[in-house]
Amino acid sequence: MVQIESSHNKLSLEEIRQFETENNVKLTEKYKKFLLKWNGGSPEPSVFDISDEQGKSVLNVFNGIGDMYDNLEKVIDIYEYRLPDGFIPIADDPAGNVICLGTKDPYMDNIYFWDHEQEPEEPNDMSNMDFLAHDINEFLDKLYEDNEE
Repeated sequence: MVQIESSHNKLSLEEIRQFETENNVKLTEKYKKFLLKWNGGSPEPSVFDISDEQGKSVLNVFNGIGDMYDNLEKVIDIYEYRLPDGFIPIADDPAGNVICLGTKDPYMDNIYFWDHEQEPEEPNDMSNMDFLAHDINEFLDKLYEDNEE
């Protein structure tokens, strides 16, 4: 069972709706429930598998809504022209890669890993992205503790 530490102020559905309107984004129902429960923070456990080729990574922090360092609105602005259309950066790893949420079909609800070192010139090229999970809950269930030292 994943626990999230250093989560931020509790949100209301109204604050999430306001965020969606101000950022012209439609968040998925499962992700809204995640935000209502945690609103960002650092997960424990935090290791996840990217792919056989890429190996594993560590989730640094989930972005949240409101006055905080890992502000989802600011991070969306940073990656606006770098991520494919219909994806928002909901978390990152220590190496500067981002974990993305699909907000439009056919990727709605899906969670992807976006590798910044393989960033293509064309933003809608998904060659640097790896599928991680069908939704935020499945992704959280896949986080594990790394016992290798």
